[in-house]
Amino acid sequence: MKEKILNKSAELFLEYGFKSVTMDEIATELAVSKKTIYTYFNNKSKLVEEVSKFVTHQIHQQIDTVIAQQLNPIDELFEIKRTVMKRLKDEKSSPQYQLEKYYPEIYQWCRKSQFNKMLDCVKDNVNRGISGGWYRPEIHRIFTVRIYISGMFNLKDEAFFKATDLSQKQLYEEFLKYHMRSIVTDQGLERLKEIEKNQ
Repeated sequence: MKEKILNKSAELFLEYGFKSVTMDEIATELAVSKKTIYTYFNNKSKLVEEVSKFVTHQIHQQIDTVIAQQLNPIDELFEIKRTVMKRLKDEKSSPQYQLEKYYPEIYQWCRKSQFNKMLDCVKDNVNRGISGGWYRPEIHRIFTVRIYISGMFNLKDEAFFKATDLSQKQLYEEFLKYHMRSIVTDQGLERLKEIEKNQ
């Protein structure tokens, strides 16, 4: 039952926002009483915390599954992007903004966890990209890794992107193409064009 509550709560929080969704609404969606939810989670803050960790852990596992496929570095980043966007859907209510505003400690934990995961993945991706001839050898590795992570984090900043009329999915796609074109070799560019053509 606990996992059922986590899954349904995650679905609702990601679609409508952490603050917007009430415990009553979660109970109604699950066709259980609020008391049942409180059996597993003392209050809404505890539920938000566990849902955040649950979703973060799931996404990290899915990223590991992609990495285990040993794709070329360009395909790997596009596949990770596709996998993460599928899990997060196309957020309508900026759940990240609500998490940051109303549950700042949980938000900071998620951000730190995401940063550490991305740091490991992108460092490895850049190193393999250079050694495999996909990325230009002269790029500054540390800068390339950090600017990519910075860009991915800041795409959800409403002050910058809310007025663009681009969905989260479109923002991620445009950023990834922009980033890739700044670091790929001729070989990498050919693969990038193939991916873009097939999307």
